[in-house]
Amino acid sequence: MSVSEKKIQEVADKQDIYDLMVRYSRGVDRCDLETLKSVYWQDATDDHGTFNGNAWEFADYLIPALSGMDQTMHFIGNVCIDLIDENNAKAETYVFAYHYIQGEETHNDMIVGGRYIDDLEKRSDEWRIKHRLYVMDWNQNSASTAEWNEGIYGQLKTRGMKFPKDPFYSK
Repeated sequence: MSVSEKKIQEVADKQDIYDLMVRYSRGVDRCDLETLKSVYWQDATDDHGTFNGNAWEFADYLIPALSGMDQTMHFIGNVCIDLIDENNAKAETYVFAYHYIQGEETHNDMIVGGRYIDDLEKRSDEWRIKHRLYVMDWNQNSASTAEWNEGIYGQLKTRGMKFPKDPFYSK
């Protein structure tokens, strides 16, 4: 049985789109503006609830907000990609986002579960997001129980940081 060129292209397209979703998470969590913008077309839009407009302007708005948080981690889960034709696709990506935020007296954990609903477009053999809608499915907020300098956690000296100080950028 041979695999058709069409099927190979579909697999390659879906992998390129998945890589885009992962790159978005890196851009957000590392506060790397260039990486974040690289997942959107310059004329793309993003409706995140707190912002609805041009996606590159959203990136400019988001990075300063996230830079004020001590830690964030956006973890993607299920990714369902529907290729509409050779240049258009729709994707639903589940996201679990953790935010470690300084409160008035202590740090707080803000955890949000949701989905990215994306319209994607391929231009010059490159996939990027044309429109993103963020859907919040649930959230949980509480005083943090994180331990940074105690027990085994105190021994873990390599910690995630924002761009360009994160270990990812120095390797």
